[in-house]
Amino acid sequence: MPEGLLQHEPWLRLVAFAGVLMAMASWELVASRRQQRVSRRRRWPANLLIVVVDTLALRLVFPLAAVGVALAIAPHGWGVMPWLGVPWWLSVPLCVLALDVVIYVQHRLFHAVPWLWRLHRMHHADPEIDVTTGLRFHPLEILISMLLKGVAVLALGAPAVAVLLFEVILNASSLFNHANVRLSLRLDRWLRWLVVTPDMHRVHHSWRQHETDSNFSFNLSWWDRLFGTYRAQPEEGHLGMTIGLEVFRDPRELRLGHMLTQPFRRPKPQPEGKPVSRE
Repeated sequence: MPEGLLQHEPWLRLVAFAGVLMAMASWELVASRRQQRVSRRRRWPANLLIVVVDTLALRLVFPLAAVGVALAIAPHGWGVMPWLGVPWWLSVPLCVLALDVVIYVQHRLFHAVPWLWRLHRMHHADPEIDVTTGLRFHPLEILISMLLKGVAVLALGAPAVAVLLFEVILNASSLFNHANVRLSLRLDRWLRWLVVTPDMHRVHHSWRQHETDSNFSFNLSWWDRLFGTYRAQPEEGHLGMTIGLEVFRDPRELRLGHMLTQPFRRPKPQPEGKPVSRE
């Protein structure tokens, strides 16, 4: 199985990524949730190019990535799962759950720690939210996230298939819950008891800080309910809410170069009364 994972992992990731991306982009065209004031033509080039930058950075700094860590430790029996003698068939779902809560905690840290927020705010600076927002992460944030994920994989002794399954699900979830798609209210209400829906995650991209500091889950919605960070709806409604950060509304901030330098620039002061997220 490890050899098969190494051989087919890139194709599995690519097929899953491309398939979900195209499906969500098509869904947005057919049944969008919100009318966008900033067009795809202005936002998508940099949002898509950042994926290339992130991928190159990961391959350069962490050539093994999280699946590689799992494959490397497997022969040594390191980690909680091997030490407890958990059978493979049970350790896979347990590790997927554990890694999901790790991402929840990591997400909260990126909002709570000022220097981590400076990296993460590039994601929130998108003035609209759609499927490409789920790709828009600063390469330094991606590298830190991979380091934390590698430590979690090592501590758990997670099987490589669990890590690969988790990462494919996480990437698909990010594309889905950032998508500007319309679900029936009844379906959304039922789905969000299990997974993060687009309406649930959209609240997290509000310009109001108390809404930004909610709904941190990426895949399973349980963690927000369990840890008290769940917020059902935005105050101004999904059609009336403002997306993004007021301090980065200049159209030039949609360019790739400006996106990459955002963590190292101080936001300009805003007019009194405007919601301003932390620096």
